[in-house]
Amino acid sequence: MVKIKTTIAHKDPVITIRGLEKSFEQNTVLRGIDLDLYQGENLAVLGRSGTGKSVLIKIICGLLKPDAGEVKVFGQEITHITEKQLQEIRVRIGFSFQNSALYDSMTVRKNLEFPLVRNRTKLSRKEINDAVEGTLDAVGLLQAINQMPAELSGGQRKRIGIARTLILNPEVMLYDEPTAGLDPITSIEINSLINEVQQRYKTSSIIITHDLTCAKMTGDRVAMLLDGKFERQGSFEEVFDTDDERVKPFYDYNFIK
Repeated sequence: MVKIKTTIAHKDPVITIRGLEKSFEQNTVLRGIDLDLYQGENLAVLGRSGTGKSVLIKIICGLLKPDAGEVKVFGQEITHITEKQLQEIRVRIGFSFQNSALYDSMTVRKNLEFPLVRNRTKLSRKEINDAVEGTLDAVGLLQAINQMPAELSGGQRKRIGIARTLILNPEVMLYDEPTAGLDPITSIEINSLINEVQQRYKTSSIIITHDLTCAKMTGDRVAMLLDGKFERQGSFEEVFDTDDERVKPFYDYNFIK
């Protein structure tokens, strides 16, 4: 049985976006979007490939600069801060890349140690070991600690990628297509892990996806990106309760066999 998330009460926003615009030469992907991510919620952002979903989260963590608009993260406007301030914000944000972004030449242990020792320079060896083992246990892969990424399945690599992000105890998680390329059963396992991370680590998350099952399982709220704007927001049922011809084929492709 697929668990459907229920809407949670809005608290304080940890990310506030107003009038965000982004173009690449003649291709405009974001056309003045507004969005809030509230404390403790999972927000699923839906849209077709090439609609700017991944561009959005790259702007949020400062990997891309917007052409116009305001992006506040933890109350700070990220386009008006120093590189040092931006780095301090990035440490509080976990970015789970679509391809997991593991270092193939490192064991799972070393992959998790890398961000930890770079950002927490005063930790003892015991503290590092405890953090690595505890985080791997949280994603159900402690037994893989000495394996190489090439020895792992696609689903295991996704879990390790999430674990490496969690090692710094981020306040916000940004998931870029977390179920892309996975079989249905493994996808459900990753969706369940996203919900477990929310509960265990008290994170606020943006989940970029075109997988409606992922959005339905993980999203406390769903926002659909259409033609460069968030045209529909609300519960999964509210977003798809429409005759909008831009929305209906999206639902039919995912759920009608």
